[in-house]
Amino acid sequence: MQVYAAQHVQRSLPCMDAMPQRRYDPLATVRSDGDHQCDLLLTGTVFQDIIFTGLPHAPEPGTEVWSEGMGSCPGGVANQAIAAARLGLRTNLAATFGDDGYGDYNWQILESQEHVDLSLSQRVSGWHSPVTVSMCVNQDRSMVTHGHPAPISSSELIGKPPKALAAVADLGEELEPWMLAAKDAGTKLFGVVGWDPTGKWSERRLDQLANFYAFLPNAPEAMAFTGKTDPWAALYSLADRVPVAVVTLGPQGAVAVDSETGEEEWVPSLPVSASDPTGAGDCFGAAFIVGCLAGWRLGDRLRFANLCASLAVQEVGGSLAAPGWGDIADWWQRANARKERQSSQWLRRFAFLEPIVKDIPAEAQRRARATIAHLSDAQ
Repeated sequence: MQVYAAQHVQRSLPCMDAMPQRRYDPLATVRSDGDHQCDLLLTGTVFQDIIFTGLPHAPEPGTEVWSEGMGSCPGGVANQAIAAARLGLRTNLAATFGDDGYGDYNWQILESQEHVDLSLSQRVSGWHSPVTVSMCVNQDRSMVTHGHPAPISSSELIGKPPKALAAVADLGEELEPWMLAAKDAGTKLFGVVGWDPTGKWSERRLDQLANFYAFLPNAPEAMAFTGKTDPWAALYSLADRVPVAVVTLGPQGAVAVDSETGEEEWVPSLPVSASDPTGAGDCFGAAFIVGCLAGWRLGDRLRFANLCASLAVQEVGGSLAAPGWGDIADWWQRANARKERQSSQWLRRFAFLEPIVKDIPAEAQRRARATIAHLSDAQ
């Protein structure tokens, strides 16, 4: 396989939405110029996501089901990269891209439309892009994926990590060299983990939490890791190992402990109807990282993360449904326009957003609906 510079092989693609030149910076008051090369470092696999929504039921063997909507977008680690960039984080992504049409599309969306820094990413000749087909039924999803292991490791792509405020890293039995180098350089590591199909849930992986600033598993992962039978018990067990422990509870929201500040919080999710849950967890994680880096209180970090995830699942388009600050300002204005009791309760809970929303420019970034509509029939 041959590795080469992506800009030399880009094919002609449909015109992408241009992001506004003026972007809201949530870290403007806490970041010092020249201190860091980026706010968030990410690495992983970029998938081509093809998302079908509005299915009446899951397809049965030998049958065909028609969907009401369809979207195409970068997936995998691109979900969090786009979510973070839309929230104003200077995001650097290290990933391998194929030299096929999907690779061209994903690269151009990330770099040209979403302003994700791909200087650590590479294109590989002869390696095709991984593809996931997601079918959304009854506010949940089923997926079919095809792909091959990336021919270049994350540590090979990254080398010496750039100076970053934060990085997201998989919690493994051994940490990759780039993770340790980033941690030693002062980068806050936010840990994530996938489901262990072997059921082993190695204790060695939990021991590695000593190198992390935060860990954000969902409830089944947290309980399996700790051997506890309820999310709160799992949370407290994790809080003994890592400064900030978060356990997401799906429709029930999220619970968290910040051992550095002594805060403990449970924050419920917003009551919404989910059209496409693809990437909701990645939106939650990106928004929580924003709150951590901005120095917000734990409860406000969780509320903001829940809000961003809730806004994302109401739209079709996976990563491209992630909200920008313009969408958040729009939500705040709509909530203020409704004076019924429930709206007032949410306004009190999200009062921390009021001074932030006042600083958001009218042309701040919003979802790229036109991109999805141009390349699919999603509405």
